[in-house]
Amino acid sequence: MAKIKQKMSGKKKFGMAVCIILALFLLADGCLSVYVYDDNFNKRFESYEPLMLYVDDFENLQRTEYRFPSDKGQMLTGFLYSSGEGQKGIIVLAHGFGGGGHNSYMDCADFFAKNGYYVFAYDATGNDESEGDGVGGLPQGIADLDSAITFVEQNEAFSRLRNLPIFLFGHSWGGYAVCSVLQFHPEVKAVVECSGFNRSCDLFEAQGKKEVDVGIYAMMPFVKAYERLKFGKYATATAMDGFAASDAAVLVLHSADDNVVPIPYGYDIFYAKYKDDSRFTFIRAEDRGHSYVYNDMTYINEFNAGFEKWMETLDYDYKADENKERFKKDKADYIHAHLDRSRWCDMLDRELFGQFLRFYDSHIQ
Repeated sequence: MAKIKQKMSGKKKFGMAVCIILALFLLADGCLSVYVYDDNFNKRFESYEPLMLYVDDFENLQRTEYRFPSDKGQMLTGFLYSSGEGQKGIIVLAHGFGGGGHNSYMDCADFFAKNGYYVFAYDATGNDESEGDGVGGLPQGIADLDSAITFVEQNEAFSRLRNLPIFLFGHSWGGYAVCSVLQFHPEVKAVVECSGFNRSCDLFEAQGKKEVDVGIYAMMPFVKAYERLKFGKYATATAMDGFAASDAAVLVLHSADDNVVPIPYGYDIFYAKYKDDSRFTFIRAEDRGHSYVYNDMTYINEFNAGFEKWMETLDYDYKADENKERFKKDKADYIHAHLDRSRWCDMLDRELFGQFLRFYDSHIQ
């Protein structure tokens, strides 16, 4: 009997040890997951000054600045762009992740403004002229867009625009946001989504697989729980949920060679469900990548070729830590001296944007 009790006691101790080890492993995995998530997504982003766009770069483009609160009381900076009169609607523009605020999308705002639309573009939390020590996480994009649309619809400053239909335009992070937010704003008439993804955790998973392969899946439950804790309803909102909750027309553009948001995380999911639905328009490109999916690459390729030749002339190792600041200054000086701003500000694929415009125009009523 004593031997049986000893065996039972030994098994109990072993079981407790296994449980403790497992708990410690899960705790370590959870802490690591949160650290990696914050290290990638909870940063502040500023536009790169040498490549910034300015209102003066675009003929007759006008803008008015506004400040409005987002979900946690942080103040965001937005701009209403216009050019001429007789606007047909308002396009709310959601920018991508990591390059600063809406600045690099000013050419998009200019195109739509010159073709009969107001454009309300804003800097998301933790970007450029908006408050926030960091973005916080990808669901913040939906929260900020929700706040921006509500501001446009309800603020007295926009009372003269109340009868105009609302449209959305988003790229990458913004593409995910303009689709997902539809469940909170089903009144939106139409959406153009470029290179977006379905769920907030998709980008973390896609990039993580490049680093740790299937090991990323051990982190995903903690990432999802962390986002739910921080963002509540916005964390679980998906593009597919937005489509289901809205009658908005949707145009989806994605390139098969996108290595930032691989096409299976966005376009392929949407296409499988809605390819035969008349309110959806799908444009699948093959070699447009991610960042310049809607651009004419002619000038970018020319400039990059010249830049690479210049780098070959450097008499120091620009990758060495002791030379990083020197290279940063030299690079900025090169761009300031050689960038053709007239061409830099006019790189949109006009044929593609013409298709976007016709899409919006067809859904005004």
